[in-house]
Amino acid sequence: MPKNSNSIITAHPETLKSLENLGLRIRASRVAQGWTIKDMADRLFCSQNTYRAIEAGKPTASIGIIANALWLFGQIDSLNAVAPLPLSANSTTRVRKSKTKPIAGVISDDERNF
Repeated sequence: MPKNSNSIITAHPETLKSLENLGLRIRASRVAQGWTIKDMADRLFCSQNTYRAIEAGKPTASIGIIANALWLFGQIDSLNAVAPLPLSANSTTRVRKSKTKPIAGVISDDERNF
């Protein structure tokens, strides 16, 4: 019985298409090297089914294994372009919960007392 997750079931079509395209690019790199799926799975220390899921663009594929696959092909730098760090990001800035405004969907301690 396959595992299902609401976050995977409700994945946006653009997200699914991007993952599919990434899988196709990884597959093209594998074929260009002349490696089989078994070769790649052995190199990545994963099962052949896990590697097939990566090439198929399944949203359940591990980002760690995908990163290792990119490294094998000498394309690990392309991962840095996925979500570049905003220029305004400051490592000393912390985001804190507002004390005055309750978070939607969260029950406060006062509401728990009957």
